Amino acid sequence: MLMNRFLRGRLRHDLSQTELAALENAVSRTIALGPRETLVERGDRLEHSYYLIEGVMLRHLDDQRGQRQLLEVNIPGDFVDLHGYAMKRLDHSVQSLTAVRLAEVPHTELSRLVATMPHLARALWFSTLLDAAMHREWIFRLGRLNAEGRIAHLIVELAERLRLVDLFDEGELPVPLLQRDYAEACGISPVHANRSFRTLKDRGAILMEGEARLRILDEKQLRDLAQFDSSYLYGTGVLSLEALVDRDEHARR
Repeated sequence: MLMNRFLRGRLRHDLSQTELAALENAVSRTIALGPRETLVERGDRLEHSYYLIEGVMLRHLDDQRGQRQLLEVNIPGDFVDLHGYAMKRLDHSVQSLTAVRLAEVPHTELSRLVATMPHLARALWFSTLLDAAMHREWIFRLGRLNAEGRIAHLIVELAERLRLVDLFDEGELPVPLLQRDYAEACGISPVHANRSFRTLKDRGAILMEGEARLRILDEKQLRDLAQFDSSYLYGTGVLSLEALVDRDEHARR
């Protein structure tokens, strides 16, 4: 199935096989993009929404000088622009971080599903509300945390979301963000980001293994720095904080 990760770890158990098959059958085609390619430009008129099958994508806004603010990181299982179904255009751009594969769903098909399958329609609505919940948390991160806390928050959020879709085995984070990407997501300069990464490394929280390879060594420390509360992700069956403490202590032995 192309959409086998849609709402995994959240409401997927509430979707019937009929609903999952209907969503799968709504896909008109799959498309592939290489790294750092644009899928949708800000202001584009939309007649399709795209579901991320493989790879990592970024949502961003550029200021008048062309400098970028990252707004979200999308992983497999996410619709990258489902809100475009109702709004018909995006107020930001969507770009691939890595090579990606996407499922294209025409808005005419989404309209048919919404009209005929109200329970599935609520699940699609839930998916867009998850985006809104994450955006509120990103606002908190930018407004209330220092640079190390902002970076820690992004790292831990990605790890938590990847666990929900069974794409994180602990250790290396399979999202190859560069330090400048973290800077653009966290509202800090690349120089400040570099200093903050050194601080997190010196504290034993992370290990950088190349320009875009990051290994989590002490997730509890990152969570504490980030004041991280995963409830905004609305996940089920994820590790408790106590389990994370036990796991980190076991890893250090």
